[in-house]
Amino acid sequence: MIAVSRHIPKPKTDDLPPLANGDHLDQKTFHERYEAMPNVRAELIGGIVYMSSPQKQRHGFHQCKLARLTDDYADETPGAAACVNSTSILGPDAEPQPDACLLILPEYGGQTWVDDGYMAGAPEWIGEVSDSTESIDLNRKKLDYEKAGVREYLVVAVRSNAVFCFIRRRGKFKPLAPAADGILRSTVFPGFWLDPAALLKRDGKRLQAVLRQGLASAEHAAFVARLASKRRQ
Repeated sequence: MIAVSRHIPKPKTDDLPPLANGDHLDQKTFHERYEAMPNVRAELIGGIVYMSSPQKQRHGFHQCKLARLTDDYADETPGAAACVNSTSILGPDAEPQPDACLLILPEYGGQTWVDDGYMAGAPEWIGEVSDSTESIDLNRKKLDYEKAGVREYLVVAVRSNAVFCFIRRRGKFKPLAPAADGILRSTVFPGFWLDPAALLKRDGKRLQAVLRQGLASAEHAAFVARLASKRRQ
């Protein structure tokens, strides 16, 4: 599969009304107005505009840990990539900015592509850090991700001190529980192992130790080989 870059003509910014929290818009209209407001952060979730509120320090702490894990995994997995806070064009009424995501690159058989520099399509794995947005992330945004085809979804609910993980089965998200040893093992990205308790405690050493075990597993080696064979084809 070859990465495709699609060009969207830049909108004229004259007379474009600014985005406001609660606006009901389609993705195209939202995108035009959003590009005309470079100094704000907003998301389109279920056709409704959500303007980002100031993030508390604990959100940043947890996002940093999650971003490092995804980046370290991608570094050891040719054909996979990680990104944070990247606009994702999911569909006619959804354009979120996930806190972290893992994706299989298009040329390795992934389900995203590049649209005028933006990520389009659903990343295979998405992680959100939730504090004030917990209800949105576990409901309306979860539904958007499910509908778009995200294959695994993780929510770090800081306020509730809990980690929720979902896996796509027959088109619907189902809860994915940790194994008996307390470790979450991704099925979409074999070797991406995560200790939820350590993530909530922001225990970086434990998080890295668990990830290294996953990267050293036979499952990860087989996944890397599978990606390489798709690239050759």
